[in-house]
Formats: sequence, C-alpha cells, structure tokens
Amino acid sequence: MRKLKAFLQRKNIIFSGKRYGIDALAAMAQGLFCTLLVGTILNTIGQQFNIEFLNRTLITLKSADGANEIHYNLGGIASAMVGPGIAVAIGFALACPPLVLFSLIPVGFAANAMGGAGGPLAVYFVAIVASECGKLVSKETKVDILVTPIVTILVGIGISTLVAAPIGTAAKAVGSAVMWATELQPFFMGILVSVIIGIALTLPISSAAICAAFSLTGLAGGAAVAGCCAHMIGFAVMSFRENRWGGLVAQGIGTSMLQMPNLVKNPRCWIPPVLASAITGPIATCLFRFQMNGAPVSSGMGTCGLVGQIGVYTGWINDIAAGTKPAITTMDWVAMALICFILPAVLSLVFCEILRKWGWIKKDDLKLPL
Repeated sequence: MRKLKAFLQRKNIIFSGKRYGIDALAAMAQGLFCTLLVGTILNTIGQQFNIEFLNRTLITLKSADGANEIHYNLGGIASAMVGPGIAVAIGFALACPPLVLFSLIPVGFAANAMGGAGGPLAVYFVAIVASECGKLVSKETKVDILVTPIVTILVGIGISTLVAAPIGTAAKAVGSAVMWATELQPFFMGILVSVIIGIALTLPISSAAICAAFSLTGLAGGAAVAGCCAHMIGFAVMSFRENRWGGLVAQGIGTSMLQMPNLVKNPRCWIPPVLASAITGPIATCLFRFQMNGAPVSSGMGTCGLVGQIGVYTGWINDIAAGTKPAITTMDWVAMALICFILPAVLSLVFCEILRKWGWIKKDDLKLPL
C-alpha cells in the first residue's frame, strides 16, 4: 500500500474533491467558454452586424454517403471543438504530461459526440479517467511516444462507448426535469434555481459548467441568469464603498468569486445577494417569463463579460428565426435591465445597509485585495 501511494504521488494523481470537483469543473467551464461560448458570440456578432467574414462558410463536410453536407463558419468551427476543448482544459488542470494532454483531443471529441445533449458532462467524467490512466503509464517505458497516447486514447474512447451515452441521457433527463418543474411551478423553482446557481457562481466551482452539463435553458435558464446576476452585481454594488470602481468592474463583469475569502471570514456577507436572487428569480419566471434560449453555458455566466445577456439576446434571435417569437419588444429589454442589473443592485444594497446597521457586516468585511 505504501508503494502504491508513493507511485501515485510520483505520478501526481491525487484523489480529492478539490481536484475533481473544483479544479476540473472550473477547467471544464474554461473549455466551454473558449469553444462553444466564443463560437456562439462570434455567430451572433456576424449575424447582427452582417460581417461577411464571420458568416462565410469556411469548411464543408459531407456525410459518408455524400447525401448530406454540414457547413461551418468561423463560429461554427469554434463551437464544434467543445469536446476537445473541455478535455484538454481538464487535462491541463490535472497537470497531465504533454503526450497525455494532446491525446485528450480525440477523447474529448468522442465523448462529446457520444454523449449527445449531455456531451459536456460525459467529457468531464471521461477526461478525468483518461487523464489519470494516461499519467499512470507516462514515461514508464522506453517507447513512451507510442504507449502513452495509445493508452490514453484507448481508455478514453473505450470508456466513452460504455458511459458517454448513459451519462448524456441522464444529464438531459435531469435538465429536462428542472426545466419542466420550472414551467410547472415557476415561483418556487424560480427561487430554487436562482439561489442555487447564484451560490454556485460565487463558490470555487463552475455554475457555467453545471448549466451546460444539464442543458439548462428556457425559464430555468432565465432564473439561473437572474441568480448569477444577483450575486455579481450585488457584491459589486454593496462593496463599492470598500472597493470603489476597480471592485465594481472586477466583480460586476468579472466574478463574484473574488469575495470567497471574505465570505469564509464572515458568511453573513452572503445574505444580501442570496436574498436578492430569491426575489429576482421568481420575478424573472413569473412576471416577465424571462427565458435564456442561447447556449446553456450562458445561463451560468451572469454578467461575466456580459455573456449571460448575450446568451439571452442570442436566444431571442434563435426564437425569432424558429418562428416561436414574433420580435424583440421593449418589455424584453426592460426585463433584462431589471433582472440583470437594476434589481440586483438595489436589493443587495438595501439588504446590505440593513445588515451593516445591525452590525452583521462591518467595515472592510467586503474589502478585496485589489
């Protein structure tokens, strides 16, 4: 047992919740962002501003029988690489040697394709296993250039054939259940989804990866956007006296995760944005029927680079193209402004000031090391 522990330590294989539940999940979100999300944004920009270079077909692939063709523009190419992007990002987070890291490219492609709608979650699990197996054999033989890629790819694609489809089906079922429940009980589910995803955004895990894994869109996606915005805008505004403009920008369009050290010291600082999310969530679902029908990863991004709002706008465009929405209305813009910016700012600030008067939040409790 001691030799095994020493061997795993030498291979930098550490079985821990932090490594797999935080580091790998955060990397998954980065892989999603650099492929699917960026591709979606580029497509939206190209369509809305009629940019020929972004709209032009760059690659055309034919089916095996030659009957069908798939056309890819620049954004489409980026989005198509979501599987490899997630796999390589996870491999990097797990400190994989180069040969293992590069071998994860076909593994990620296979797992995502086999996982269907739940492909990102399938890639997450498969990439972790393939990475660790590849690290086990890395540099253990004189023909490492052959052994390491072969083992990594065989293990990764082999496991994908066994578990990717079931994982994808399960993830889709969970996401569908959440969206169905939100349609059925928009008030209570609006609160639940908004609060949970908002908290996940501030924790050192990835709300974006969670939303992408379960393909969270529709009303549930709108509630998720509301919760994320409540935390990002909420923390940015309520800590303005401590952090000024730098903190406003860093948290408002960066990440509320910057507050985690302060939240560990004083968890009561979390109360204002959580209460704000519990209010804006049902307002989004019940009053405005606010939906996020863009890329599911956008549901968990909030105001980070305004990705959540771009996702909502992309969803409007998609719905108009599909004939399910006649046009973008003034009320749509009002809803976005209120749910994503105005209400989170006002509510969080009001709740924070109450807690400051009670002494629950003291001076510099929200100070960032900027």
